Amino acid sequence: MELNLEELIKKERAAMEVSMEHLNKELSKIRAGKASPSMLDGLMVDYYGNPTPIAQVANLNAPDAKTLSIQPWEKGMLAAIEQAIFKANLGLTPMNDGEFVRITIPPLTEERRKDLVKQVKAAGEESKIALRQTRQKMMDAVKKEVKDGYPEDEGKKKEDQIQGLLKSYAAQVDQLTEAKEKDIMAI
Repeated sequence: MELNLEELIKKERAAMEVSMEHLNKELSKIRAGKASPSMLDGLMVDYYGNPTPIAQVANLNAPDAKTLSIQPWEKGMLAAIEQAIFKANLGLTPMNDGEFVRITIPPLTEERRKDLVKQVKAAGEESKIALRQTRQKMMDAVKKEVKDGYPEDEGKKKEDQIQGLLKSYAAQVDQLTEAKEKDIMAI
């Protein structure tokens, strides 16, 4: 029984790590007024009829804080990249100069900053919900084991361990979201 609980806790801790990685990816997609190639993560380009991640058809750079530069490996992909950026509705306007697609990142308005902060808070809350669901699975497993004869005091220790795990991950979520909020609100 002890071994099963330890394996479950180990497995569910990995699930909590996945939730944290997902939060990091989501936060990296939310722009804070600075150009970053990660803003285009998940953008799919039509590459000869197949949706392909933009990073697989072009080189992405941020030559300065306000500009993204996309250099396709095939010049014929310039139009497809422009179309993909427009279709993605990122609020960005690509400019094609025949060699590169350049995107100038517009400054954020106060209203837009507040919207982005709301997105950050929503992403943080989604992560916390996923963490709480994972904790609930572990707690249910401990309660089932106690019902099946596992010592109650050991079960209580496991529950305390699981709660501590949730608190540490929730604190990480708070740190990440607060840092992103400060980044967004900095002018």
